Amino acid sequence: MAKVLIVAAVLFGLWLLLRPHPRPKPAARLDEVEARAVLGVDAGADADAIRAAHRRLVSAVHPDKGGSAELTRRINAARDLLLGR
Repeated sequence: MAKVLIVAAVLFGLWLLLRPHPRPKPAARLDEVEARAVLGVDAGADADAIRAAHRRLVSAVHPDKGGSAELTRRINAARDLLLGR
């Protein structure tokens, strides 16, 4: 009986390793107006204000805290666009 359980555990582990994994979606392309709207900053916002808005939003919607991976990607894309990355 123990051998059967060990074999089943090994097979299950192999299945977990070899199963197809979903690929992350590429970050959505934003224009500057939409990026500012996502972060909630105005056209005169400096880099520090953009970073502060990004930190505030990501801390609220991060997937590790039960939030959305897609929304986190959009917030990161907005920050990158506005900071010129």
